[in-house]
Amino acid sequence: MSKHVEELVDRKCREIVDRKNIHEVGRVAGIKNYIIEVEGLDGAAYFEKIVIDGKAEGYVSTIGRNRIYVALIRKTEEIYVGDAVHATGVEFKGIFSPDSIGHIVDMFGVDRMNDQKFDNTIELAIETPPIPIMDRGNVKRPMQTGVTGIDMIYPVGKGQRQLIIGDKRTGKTQLCLDAIVNQKGRDMICIYIAIGKTKKEIKNVFYELLKRGAMEYTIIISAFNDEFPPVIKTTPFMGLAVAEKYMLEGKDVLVCIDDLKRHADVCREIGLLTGTVPGRDAYPSDIFYTHARLLERGCQHKDGGSVTILPICETKGGDITDYISSNIISITDGQIVLSTKNFEKGNKPAIEYGLSVSRLGGAVQTREMKAVGAVVRRELLAYLEKCDVYELANEDEMSPELLKSMRNGKAIRNKLRQYKFSPIPPEEMQHMFDGLVDLG
Repeated sequence: MSKHVEELVDRKCREIVDRKNIHEVGRVAGIKNYIIEVEGLDGAAYFEKIVIDGKAEGYVSTIGRNRIYVALIRKTEEIYVGDAVHATGVEFKGIFSPDSIGHIVDMFGVDRMNDQKFDNTIELAIETPPIPIMDRGNVKRPMQTGVTGIDMIYPVGKGQRQLIIGDKRTGKTQLCLDAIVNQKGRDMICIYIAIGKTKKEIKNVFYELLKRGAMEYTIIISAFNDEFPPVIKTTPFMGLAVAEKYMLEGKDVLVCIDDLKRHADVCREIGLLTGTVPGRDAYPSDIFYTHARLLERGCQHKDGGSVTILPICETKGGDITDYISSNIISITDGQIVLSTKNFEKGNKPAIEYGLSVSRLGGAVQTREMKAVGAVVRRELLAYLEKCDVYELANEDEMSPELLKSMRNGKAIRNKLRQYKFSPIPPEEMQHMFDGLVDLG
């Protein structure tokens, strides 16, 4: 015991000599809900961990001319103007445990199901520099989702960032869950990041994955809708930090972010409270940079690991040209567009094939899949163009070529229909369209 005390005293003495135990102390100058205005911390750095009189913790969100703005992460007591604020001199970090696989966790290493902290935990930096260009490899390995309309026509590769966009209740989350379930037995770690969801929604996702054995390789990192907005804002960055950790260990990771429209709304709320100059639609002027910094973590690493990202963005009225949607479309490597019209017709998954894009396409497909997929896509898009005009026309009035094209297109459309949680292997997909397409 005496030896331990001596070591502790020696360490503290060394800190005094090295001036490591000297921290700035400021005062609370104003309170705006979960944003605290602080004066007197002139040396504070962006994203530095801040402690408010033992009552709350947060990080430096914005640095002004005469004061800083601290975004609260947790609070145990009421904060008042004049309370002491301590700068810790350390970066705010999240906590993660390798034992989190199979659990619903938060960014502090707490199991949501029993509210207990894991024993085996490590700190992960939330703000990290991007993977350098020289450390990135070509995206050429397919990431099978088990959904024919994606794997055949708009394929996703390991290391790709493919947006899933559409109105509410069009099956966006379901596509992500289908992709996660299809990774069973493929040696891939899946991370589902829930942003501002209700506890019921996250529990439903957990039990759907648990029933199908997908939680054996899945981590759900959640920020509930009743938590402080700064927690909701930083949770996806924490999720990508976890994914990067596994990638650098040589593992393939699939990350689903649900959803970035909600994340943008939270960023707007925080920005307005901190006095950030608003841009279009009152979003912070750096909202594009925020999402680009988040999504650029998806890549194929030269050492073998990869991070594939499927971000979700919710639209209204099918408008994919609004500010946030067009931002994310320009950041990602393609988009899967879902439409309410297709969903109501029973064409599930409700993919709008004319608007969807994969910028990698055949580069991440096998030669056989690429050959079939190219013909299927051409026939399908030709059918969809004619469909609105000729769908109700009399077949007797059609030319033989048009009639054949319409019948083949309709048959292809029907074969692309698929029940949820019913993944189809690539070999079966290649033979689904035998007799319908001419491979020349």
